[in-house]
Amino acid sequence: MIILVFFIGLWYLSLFSQTFFQHRYAAHGSFTMNRFWERFFFIFCYLTQGSSYLSPRAYAIMHRMHHAYTDTEQDPHSPKFSSNIASMMWRTRNIYTDILYHKRPVESRFLKNLPTWTGFDRWANSKISRLLWTVAYILFFLSFATSYWWFMLLPIVITMGPFHGAIVNWFAHKYGYINFKLKNTSKNLLVVDILMLGESYHNNHHKHPSNANFGRRWHEIDPVYPIILLLKWLKIIRFPKTNTTS
Repeated sequence: MIILVFFIGLWYLSLFSQTFFQHRYAAHGSFTMNRFWERFFFIFCYLTQGSSYLSPRAYAIMHRMHHAYTDTEQDPHSPKFSSNIASMMWRTRNIYTDILYHKRPVESRFLKNLPTWTGFDRWANSKISRLLWTVAYILFFLSFATSYWWFMLLPIVITMGPFHGAIVNWFAHKYGYINFKLKNTSKNLLVVDILMLGESYHNNHHKHPSNANFGRRWHEIDPVYPIILLLKWLKIIRFPKTNTTS
């Protein structure tokens, strides 16, 4: 039971970090925050994503490329140009790494208003950091797993970030329904998205990429949006005047 609680907690905390900070804030500027809170959420992402931590800067660049080049050969993760989900995510990983270590030229339009903490990112993305997190996860499982079956969850724990990305970037371009006719294959994967905290409303997101609320229809519940409104009320974040949040 402890392993299950840990897994569910990590699933949602890691996913919240990704959708709130790396996706809605870093990639799309759906809201703003001061430097203190930006650094706070850098650390929060690291603590909740652990061995699968993604640099907010590199993630933002790669995701902006996805929107600019959706379903073309320049798309970092398109099912149209990968034979299976594993090859797509490996390609994504290589592009992310090239961006992170400045090995790939990046168009200037993708470099505006990026959250940057170079020293922290260098440590959080290092092999030693990922190894230490992996060892910690293994020791946790060894201490609390009551059956060897629980160890089937360990690979997902270690690769939690890419695992979340694979669900949306593969399946939400193949299956689901659409609210908006767009020149890409994005779809809304789940009718009510509690599992992916609103991330599966991919068609909605491609239509309104900077909107802080990913839901559009009455049944499309975005569990993160009320938290965003709370953080706005607490004056931790602010909505840009040009951003539509309804």
